[in-house]
Amino acid sequence: MSATLAEPDATPRTPNAEPPRPPAARPAGPRKKKSLPWAPWLLLAPSIALLAVMVVYPTIVMFITSFTDLEIKNKMLGTSPNFVGFDNYLEVFTKSDFPAVLVRSLGLMVVLTVLIIVGGMLIALLMLRLSKGMRLLVSVGLLFAWAMPPLSATVVWGWIFDSDYGLVNYVLNTITGTQDWRGHGWLADPWSFMMVLTIIIVWQGIPFAVFTFYAGLGQVPDEVLEASQLDGANSFQRFRLIVMPYMRNVVTAVVVLETIWNLRIFTQVYALQQQGGIVSETNVLGTYLFRQGLGEFGVTAAIGVFMVILLMGISYYNVRSSLKEEEA
Repeated sequence: MSATLAEPDATPRTPNAEPPRPPAARPAGPRKKKSLPWAPWLLLAPSIALLAVMVVYPTIVMFITSFTDLEIKNKMLGTSPNFVGFDNYLEVFTKSDFPAVLVRSLGLMVVLTVLIIVGGMLIALLMLRLSKGMRLLVSVGLLFAWAMPPLSATVVWGWIFDSDYGLVNYVLNTITGTQDWRGHGWLADPWSFMMVLTIIIVWQGIPFAVFTFYAGLGQVPDEVLEASQLDGANSFQRFRLIVMPYMRNVVTAVVVLETIWNLRIFTQVYALQQQGGIVSETNVLGTYLFRQGLGEFGVTAAIGVFMVILLMGISYYNVRSSLKEEEA
């Protein structure tokens, strides 16, 4: 009788070992629907439509108009303008005072931006060392200056520098003990006009920089500052080597915004011009474009196109820096 013997299993078994379980079957049910690719665009549609109507369409019309000789007589007579190519651009840069206005605007933009950034950083650093009550008092004062409408602020400062009854002339006469400053017109001279304009814009522009920098300074780790102080770093070294690297993105954003805002100033300049400034010697891009727009629309459109390109060039740095930070 022959018997077939099964070969013993060579795999060692551990006591109380459970046999392997088959993989559990997935419960039958409705599959998860994929998100629709057009859903984000549907949510953005109202904003895109508004931008198209308020920004894209006027920009296209302005670009087309800059190559024509459109004037107010064409609007009145209902006639079509002629295509003139780049003649309007050549006229703007060769046959008008636009280059002088551009240089004046760029120089004023640099001065205003530097004063606002430096002053805003100094006040923000000061607020870190103030007591809670004094910090609240300074914040309220800055908010009042920031909340005042630009036109109202310009009118008030115009009264302060009034030639006959202004506070500045009164104080100067009191200090000198003479009447030499009575009747002195601060707005009649282009340089003193720009000084008054700088005071107004910096006074109203510095609160934004202060609050933004103060919020950014709160993100600097205290332990890093304390460690650097123990290592012997002075205040300037801590600010340059520790605070500024943490504040780089904040400072960059504020610099770009202030640069754009200071290049687009209009209300303060126009209001001061109405109070005694010489228009031809104190015009900036905004007021020059406004006054030029009353006649030749083609030339005005050429100036507008140039301003758009200039502002886009300034904004490019901020957008590029933001995209790099997101990728990092």
